[in-house]
Amino acid sequence: MNQIIIDEIIKNALIEDMNYGDITTDTLIEENGTSLAVITAKQAGVVVGLSVAGRVFEMLDSDISFQALKSDGDTIQKGEMIAKIKGKTRAILKGERLALNLLQRMSGIATKAREYSELVKGTGTRIADTRKTTPSLRILEKYAVRMGGCHNHRFNLSDAVMIKDNHIEAVGGIAKAIKKVRMTVSHTVKIEVEVQSLEQLEEAIAAKADIIMLDNMDVDTMKKAVEINNGRAVLEASGNITSERIKEISAIGVDIISVGALTHSVKALDISLNIIG
Repeated sequence: MNQIIIDEIIKNALIEDMNYGDITTDTLIEENGTSLAVITAKQAGVVVGLSVAGRVFEMLDSDISFQALKSDGDTIQKGEMIAKIKGKTRAILKGERLALNLLQRMSGIATKAREYSELVKGTGTRIADTRKTTPSLRILEKYAVRMGGCHNHRFNLSDAVMIKDNHIEAVGGIAKAIKKVRMTVSHTVKIEVEVQSLEQLEEAIAAKADIIMLDNMDVDTMKKAVEINNGRAVLEASGNITSERIKEISAIGVDIISVGALTHSVKALDISLNIIG
């Protein structure tokens, strides 16, 4: 992860949370008071983001001590202590909510990613995320996906060409869209196209798309798509993907299953911070 970007995320979030300071903490707590605090898991899962949480406190107090007791990607149990913080009480209290928000969200994503990655273990199919991320937090959320054992799709609109249904409609067809893109982009850029029927699949194959997304197809149609493709393009299944469907889809031979739910609707892992001394 790029630390410059992470620091910018934290700085902006701290400004949002206390643009004119913390009137409660600044009133109640002595400026030089110190405390010991612990971060504890309140449910089992996969922890990710301890270094990010620690950075929140470091940006508030450069002398603070943040000791991570786990590493990113580790499985944690309910009641397990995962970090210790020692330093200025004001810094601990001011950073508490932001540190937990980031840690809980990243760990929730990693926990879901671990669950999905286990479903395709040994199949050769990869589970990938999408761009359905929290604005400004994509770098953190996609990192959490990787730490949970799944994979990243394109990071942003500059990474790769993805010709979707609205592009196709606006341009006037799949072959026309691919040809137009090929004439403009570098040879190093991959071209993906979304198809919704076997007819569109055959058009995309003929136009030499690198990756073909099978959008909202049922399993039987996807099976036929795998046979028609015969390994010529990378096949990605997408749309209405649930944990119940992942095993069935991975068994038919698609290369990628992209899952927006990895980031857009995941439940945060329950984690707490408590001052103990």
